[in-house]
Formats: sequence, C-alpha cells, structure tokens
Amino acid sequence: MRIGSSLFVIALGAILRFAVTNQHTHGVNLSTIGVILMIVGAVGLVLSLALMTARRRTDVRYRRDGVTYVEPAAADPIDPRY
Repeated sequence: MRIGSSLFVIALGAILRFAVTNQHTHGVNLSTIGVILMIVGAVGLVLSLALMTARRRTDVRYRRDGVTYVEPAAADPIDPRY
C-alpha cells in the first residue's frame, strides 16, 4: 500500500465513521468498518513512509559507453568530509 492509497483508505474510513448516519444495513455496522479502515490506512501510511526512508540509495554515473549504477560507499567516521 503506497501513500496515496493509504490516504484514500483513511478518507473512506472517515466518511463511513463520521458522515454516514443512516445505517440501514443488517448485521454490519458501518461505523465500525470506518474505524477499521482508518486504522488499516494509518498502518499502511506508516509502513510506506518507513520503507521509503529505508530504501537503498544508488549513485548514477554517466559514461560514454552507457550508464553505470554505483552503490555509495559507507561514510568513514574518521574522514572529515563526512
């Protein structure tokens, strides 16, 4: 679940929870479904943000013969440039 779909599920859950007043369904409580959708959307949003920050970063170097993808070296704590 990405950020956009998480926000959509949260909005759908909020509509079911707070905006729907005529609950003429038998055996299903739309308010409870709205709360569940908001919780699932919030969990999906947190997970997608956590995975987005933990992605591996690669540097792209362009050469005459093509493109080379290089993983950046780990920062050396002794090196003053880092």
